[in-house]
Amino acid sequence: FLTMMHWSLKRQSSWVQLAGHQGIKGGEVLKLYSELEAKCLDSLMRDPLRPFVPQYYGLVTRGEHCYIRLEDLLNGLRRPVIMDCKMGVRTFQEEELIKAQTKPNLRSDMYQKMVKVDPSAPTAEEHEQKGVTKWRYLQWRDTTSSTSTLGFRIEGIMMEDGTVQRDFRKIHTLTQITEALLYFTRSQLDTLVSHRKVLTSHNAYHSRLVDLKDALRSSEFFRKHEVIGSSLLFVHDHSKASVWMIDFGKTMPLPDSKEVQHGIPWVEGNREDGYLIGLTSILTALSQAISLAEGQQEGS
Repeated sequence: FLTMMHWSLKRQSSWVQLAGHQGIKGGEVLKLYSELEAKCLDSLMRDPLRPFVPQYYGLVTRGEHCYIRLEDLLNGLRRPVIMDCKMGVRTFQEEELIKAQTKPNLRSDMYQKMVKVDPSAPTAEEHEQKGVTKWRYLQWRDTTSSTSTLGFRIEGIMMEDGTVQRDFRKIHTLTQITEALLYFTRSQLDTLVSHRKVLTSHNAYHSRLVDLKDALRSSEFFRKHEVIGSSLLFVHDHSKASVWMIDFGKTMPLPDSKEVQHGIPWVEGNREDGYLIGLTSILTALSQAISLAEGQQEGS
């Protein structure tokens, strides 16, 4: 599930490799074809969210495989710092839940994953059976992180030296998120917010997210899709910073005339994903990080 971009420090040009993706030189990346994701990207190219997603260049075939051609979001960055935030209050589609409920087979592999994270998570009966249903596992998985409480979770952070941190499941509070953001940005105000000098036309993180929230309000695509498993990708170096919406392989169009609000709790059947709950949480944590960074700057 990890979509962290891995930067190759050995090359000055923009080569990118994503989990399940293939990088190519020349300002583009290739991602294994998904019909659902290709349709989403095609629609987004004509939507108010267009400035917030990578440019979609269509499809290309390499050997026996078909790929989606996308803009390389790291192009032109030197020693970029990257953070992947999985958005929403759940990471499974309602269709997945329905299938899991209609076929409640016990899964030993999912039981082992639960025990590895928290030996006390399975019930006494599940321990005895050494298995859990997929339905049980999917719902439990999102409660082990800030997904269910804050509407997003940090999937991974890669610093400028190439080191990657992925263990953020114990983060559950806004205070912990704020600390992670200060670590990620090195408490640099010019990265956290447009502060005196502007980094790029995309501005810094807080300004970019405010603009994204405005675009989401006017987006027909957003109103008519269940956005599941999508990430916000934060990227910056010494002179540029931006945020991008990525990964639409599980983003489902809603039935005709159906719309979702994205900012109310999910209950089974309402198709709500909580995307705006997560975005609001990130903006709140960013505001707290900015205040702390300003205090540190004044103190020094």
